[in-house]
Amino acid sequence: SNITVGFVPTMGALHEGHLSLVKEARQNNDVVVASIFVNPTQFGANDDLDKYPRQLTRDTELLKSLGVDHVFAPTNEIMYGPNFATYVNAPEGFEEHTEEGKARPGHFRGVATVVTKLFNIVQPTRAYFGQKDAAQCVMIRRMVQDLNFPLEVVVLDTVREFDGLAMSSRNAYLNDEARRAAPIVYAALCAAKDLYALTSPTTSFRMLEETVKQVLKSEPQVTEIEYIVCDSYDTMKPLTVIREEPAVLSLAVRIGSVRLIDNIILRR
Repeated sequence: SNITVGFVPTMGALHEGHLSLVKEARQNNDVVVASIFVNPTQFGANDDLDKYPRQLTRDTELLKSLGVDHVFAPTNEIMYGPNFATYVNAPEGFEEHTEEGKARPGHFRGVATVVTKLFNIVQPTRAYFGQKDAAQCVMIRRMVQDLNFPLEVVVLDTVREFDGLAMSSRNAYLNDEARRAAPIVYAALCAAKDLYALTSPTTSFRMLEETVKQVLKSEPQVTEIEYIVCDSYDTMKPLTVIREEPAVLSLAVRIGSVRLIDNIILRR
């Protein structure tokens, strides 16, 4: 069959970032499938699984209005039956050498497992993801290549609010004061990118890290800087010096009590 299937996997609580993926899929495929599943295996013991917003009726209506043909919204029992015992590991070393992997043990195994299951169920031609979850995108590209999935991974730019805050379902957790402060995250990344543009042909990660820290520390609502890291765009292996290859500058911080992640691409 020459019919193309575009697939947008989500955990629901849809925002414009998700909808941009749906619109791209609708424009470039004959059939569009979206999934809504809050995947328990990618949440750790201290994560927010129970609090994660669930808005299935609203989300389904949104997807329908954008021309999605099928919404797959399985239960935990469908995805992980009582005797479930088979997991897909993240690429070798991924959990250990990425800061997000270190911060959330088992997270990437959970993502790799559910994405593999969803790909097998939906059988898409193309699957759509957002750049905000940079490490996840690199992992899924690697997994698709290594396991010979017959599909194309399409990654679209992060969609942002008017003030630069990356759209995320977890933004709903921010109180008014934290929401006003949250744009400092993207501002810090942009300051580092400006410095990167001025330093060629090599840039020290430590210089970028210090710039990001200085901007973040200027905002009292930043209660914790969990990590700042610069990784290869293709492998997510950490870089101490950025040369000609594209890189991803990523961070995780807490604004008030809410954990936010963001990243920016560095290209010469």
